Amino acid sequence: MDVWQLVLVGLVMLLGLFGVLVPGVPGQAIVWASVLWWSLSDTSRVAWAVLIGATALLLLNQALRPLLPPRRTSRTGAPRHTLLVGGVSGIAGFFVVPVVGGILGFVGGVYWAERSRLGSHRAGWASTRMVMRTAGYSLLVELFACLLVVGAWLGAVISTR
Repeated sequence: MDVWQLVLVGLVMLLGLFGVLVPGVPGQAIVWASVLWWSLSDTSRVAWAVLIGATALLLLNQALRPLLPPRRTSRTGAPRHTLLVGGVSGIAGFFVVPVVGGILGFVGGVYWAERSRLGSHRAGWASTRMVMRTAGYSLLVELFACLLVVGAWLGAVISTR
């Protein structure tokens, strides 16, 4: 697979990551389809191992989905852009501080958005806890699973080049 195809696969994965943040967009399916596209083009053992791992992780995420609270941001009073800011911060944090940065970035982004909206530390933190309980955990788990798949793909691409 040449460099331009890898860039296209990466852009589709990025689209899938942002798709996780938008209700109604199948972000996990887009991320998985891009890994499938890459593994069908690059038929190495590493590519197939990443595809198998991505499939198992995303299926596990789908199995755990009913155990998590549904995404109901309307119950918190927080606008939808709060979770969007948290998601974008989580994506950036995952690549700045690998793995742990995704979680810290997500929660930090939600807190920052809520503190900016409400104006105080105490109210921002209380609202962040409420947002995480009602909608944030389920979004964070789905986003984190997709980030792990993208991280595995990125690691495989870098190691084989």
